[in-house]
Amino acid sequence: MKLLKDTIDHIEELSRDAIDDIHAKFNAFAIPRGSLGRFEELAAVYASIKGTAGCAIRHKKIVTMAGDHGVVEEGVSAFPQQVTRQMVRNFIEGGAAINVLARHIGAKVIVVDCGVASLLEPQPGLKIKKVGLGTKNMALGPAMSREEAIRSIETGIELIEEELEEGIDIVGTGDMGIANTTASSALLSVLGRMDVVSVTGRGAGLDEESVQRKIAVIKKAIDINKPDPNDPIDVLSKVGGYEIGGIAGLCLGAARYRIPVILDGFISTAGALIAHAIEPKVNTYLIASHVSAEKGHRMMLKLLNKIPLLDLNMRLGEGTGAALGINLVEAGVKLLYEMATFQEAGVSEPHRE
Repeated sequence: MKLLKDTIDHIEELSRDAIDDIHAKFNAFAIPRGSLGRFEELAAVYASIKGTAGCAIRHKKIVTMAGDHGVVEEGVSAFPQQVTRQMVRNFIEGGAAINVLARHIGAKVIVVDCGVASLLEPQPGLKIKKVGLGTKNMALGPAMSREEAIRSIETGIELIEEELEEGIDIVGTGDMGIANTTASSALLSVLGRMDVVSVTGRGAGLDEESVQRKIAVIKKAIDINKPDPNDPIDVLSKVGGYEIGGIAGLCLGAARYRIPVILDGFISTAGALIAHAIEPKVNTYLIASHVSAEKGHRMMLKLLNKIPLLDLNMRLGEGTGAALGINLVEAGVKLLYEMATFQEAGVSEPHRE
């Protein structure tokens, strides 16, 4: 709890003046004012977090948090639980979609075992930060203890601190965990005070009958556990997941060290909701890469007041959307410090009224 408290205490509000200075710099470039659209916004947010307009992105990292969920026992997923372990191996071997996209943008993938329901051997590319062997079945009682919830959050903070020595300029969030859309829908329902039906989707491809079962299981879990919407750690412990807590900690830790966070999809944004509920100042450090095809994701983004950069009908997770988002942020930053001004380019400026 000490690490979490210390992290929260050191998260700063971003300066609006810094963002205004960046906009002024764009206005001096040899382009029509505002013609770069959201690239200008991305560069302004990144530079304001870093505190300088001369801020190249060198160290790009995507953290894929993995954890299992006991609620899989209720038949809420189209895939068996062992897929989590199998996909972790695929990430490490470099054969997953996130590996392809990370290579495409020159980012490092860090895979973290927050709570896979089997013992994994330490190896290059995998960090073992296991809080438990999967959560308990939230349809029968709390998914984890309050202490485990705090530990899962601190796992994400620790990871940021470990990567500081090597360098980390920007971080993307990713996830892997069979049944984690069930936990994420439950979190959204409680924190957003929304009806379970409206926030629950098909996850990894459920048919209509299975979706109805999933809705019933989430309603039962909320009814049994009675998570307190005013206490985000209680909500995480009652109906969350270890990897979701890890993502929340990643968001908090990155904000503490002024590192921009590029959110992936539904599960990553559930972690961001927890982080925001713990410390609202974290919000200004978050950028939404895309809007997922998963039903509740738009609602999550609305709660965070985030406009996604892309809408590609994706629902994979892993950090795939975050990789694309990092690419766009880097493009905006390069425009900021590589473009020529009207004066430098010898281009006539527009008439001013």
